[in-house]
Amino acid sequence: MQTRSSPVSRELELDKVTPPGLVGLRRRLVELDRVVVAFSGGADSAFLAKVATDELGADKVLCVTAVSPSLAPEELADVRALVREWSLRHSEVETDELANPAYAANDGSRCAHCKGALLDVVGPLAESEGAVVVLGVNTDDLGDHRPGQQVASERGAVFPLVDSGFSKAEIRRASKELGLRTWDKPAAACLASRVPYGTPVTAPTLRSVALAESGLRALGFRELRVRHYGDLARIELPTHDLADAISRREEIVAAVRSAGYLYVTLDLEGFRSGNLNAALRREAQS
Repeated sequence: MQTRSSPVSRELELDKVTPPGLVGLRRRLVELDRVVVAFSGGADSAFLAKVATDELGADKVLCVTAVSPSLAPEELADVRALVREWSLRHSEVETDELANPAYAANDGSRCAHCKGALLDVVGPLAESEGAVVVLGVNTDDLGDHRPGQQVASERGAVFPLVDSGFSKAEIRRASKELGLRTWDKPAAACLASRVPYGTPVTAPTLRSVALAESGLRALGFRELRVRHYGDLARIELPTHDLADAISRREEIVAAVRSAGYLYVTLDLEGFRSGNLNAALRREAQS
């Protein structure tokens, strides 16, 4: 068991912590007392899982990872590595969102169905722990199309990073100050986010995306997306990587074609996280 400090000494310790947002996050976690962290291994959920475990102790924090075809194999491997490195109490649960026709149809509410599937399995675990489900949502997420957040909130999940005012940049800065290797980890949304709305999400499609992205990472590209358009793959890389990509086009084409794509294109606008949501915004304005 972890030795707990007195309330007075804890208050003094909190006031010394930088950045200041960390004080609010730790106090919020103390209020919640016991939590189940939806742990994908990304910068946000990793930061939340580590701070929660350090603050409350592993006996009060269960980190849960949903394993499904929409989780990239590299992400699952990194989740397991972080669990070992940080001594997290952890559980993996399988979700089968593809069995839900509404999810597979891939309309603008896909994320809501996905979050519902997550809470179907995480909720009972939290109940057995006498805990609250917490998600690594940050303040930047509130301005995008995120129907899953509404579902999570309606089902009792809590967003401690939002409550304590953390933006994505602030999470990365605080993670760096705490010495967490995830501080600069590229954003890695679920693989289904690579499929344009209206195109059905299937296991083979997700597998092709995963293989193509794995092939590009093997070539040294860290931040990327492979958008799926049937036989065509549209690659998004940061603009500073575009020249390198063009000079290595034969390697890139070979890597992406080995994942099953016939046509390989490079998006000259560069990497934009969540850019497929633009189609929804255009549709709403028309």
